Amino acid sequence: MRRAVVIASGDVQRVGYRDAVLRAARDLGISGYVKNIKPYDVEIVAEGEEGDLKRFIEAIRIQRYPINVRSLSVRWEDATGEFEYFRIIYGKWTEELLERIDTAVALLYRSVELGEKSVAIGREMLKKQDQMLQKQDVMIEKQDMMLERQEETIEELRGVRSDLKEHMEQRFARIEEEIAEIKRALRELGVS
Repeated sequence: MRRAVVIASGDVQRVGYRDAVLRAARDLGISGYVKNIKPYDVEIVAEGEEGDLKRFIEAIRIQRYPINVRSLSVRWEDATGEFEYFRIIYGKWTEELLERIDTAVALLYRSVELGEKSVAIGREMLKKQDQMLQKQDVMIEKQDMMLERQEETIEELRGVRSDLKEHMEQRFARIEEEIAEIKRALRELGVS
């Protein structure tokens, strides 16, 4: 068992960092405490297996808004076994209340920022969708023109077919008349 005494510097007070440290310690079975120290840092005393402590130190190197750990100063010592579990050591209740309010405001502000980004992305998507719809309208117009031409072509083919049929019927009628005349002439000649 080892003890790590860690000083976290950066944006670590009034941003919910101690809660995140507590969750990481509980996840890894680490005992000890976390507390704010003056002027802006956080002190963490953690005991556990050395491998677990190393994973814990990496887990608390948080750079996720509103928390921004700029540095961790780590001092290794022998464990004393004095901690039953991991806990947050709180300061004066007024300071703690203000910290919770500051954290809530920071998260609310971040939520508003993300909402604005989401709306901007939505607007961009709508613009692109409008562009796609315009292109679709152009394609539909071209399809309509093609269908009109196709219908014109079909009508033209029907007309040609009708004309051809009429022409062929006239031609066959004339051929039949000519064959009938040839037959009459051959009968008159006595060739049957």
